[in-house]
Amino acid sequence: MYLTRFRVNTARAGARFLLSSPQRLHSAVLAGFPGLPTDPAARPRILWRLDHSDRTDLQLYLVSPDRPDLTHLVEQAGWPALAEPASPGWESRHYQPFLQRLAKGDRWAFRLTANPVHSIRRKDGEPTKRTAHVSPRHQLGWLLQQQTRHGFELAPSVVHEAEDPLDRYAVVVHGRRDLSFRKRPDHPAPETEQKNREGRRRGPVTLVTAVFSGNLEVTDPDALRSALTQGIGRGKAYGCGLLTLAPET
Repeated sequence: MYLTRFRVNTARAGARFLLSSPQRLHSAVLAGFPGLPTDPAARPRILWRLDHSDRTDLQLYLVSPDRPDLTHLVEQAGWPALAEPASPGWESRHYQPFLQRLAKGDRWAFRLTANPVHSIRRKDGEPTKRTAHVSPRHQLGWLLQQQTRHGFELAPSVVHEAEDPLDRYAVVVHGRRDLSFRKRPDHPAPETEQKNREGRRRGPVTLVTAVFSGNLEVTDPDALRSALTQGIGRGKAYGCGLLTLAPET
């Protein structure tokens, strides 16, 4: 397994083109791994996430079974003139040694961009419909439902007896984005391929994403290793689900 970091040059037109659609960036990420099966179901899990520190500092993180070659991203959305063999424009590190060191009771700072959803039924007898959580309180509730199965517990805040869950845990929910994009915006299909099996046109993909930043404690190292390499929640192809850890500060 590899953890990779690529700094995006937001001043370049190519970067702005990729950032305009998660589908475009998804395709660009996959292009860094030659020989991937054309069938998505047969591909290994490749997770990615964009971290915005400010308007100009934008980092792309990847977790993948193989080391990527991001030369095409450097040329389109990086600093190609500064690239050299020792520093090609991205950093990839072996992830397995870190994963193996995880132990029950460890405390870590974490960051996760996710697509918090739940299933609802508006009327009796109707099928359930997947709906996004849109408020920070409900988005945090979604993360609390995920923690046990993924091998961690959110750390309590200094005021963990607070009535509001948003004040009870050492977590900040922020960066909500409402995304809507076509699944294949750069490759228009023939008229017959633009319809689904019922003969209707495919609508846009819509996602509501949120960023979770805070502290956690490891409760099940194996489950947490799986979460770190396989992701959490839905929307993994579009920049959701990648959980990363860092030393507490």
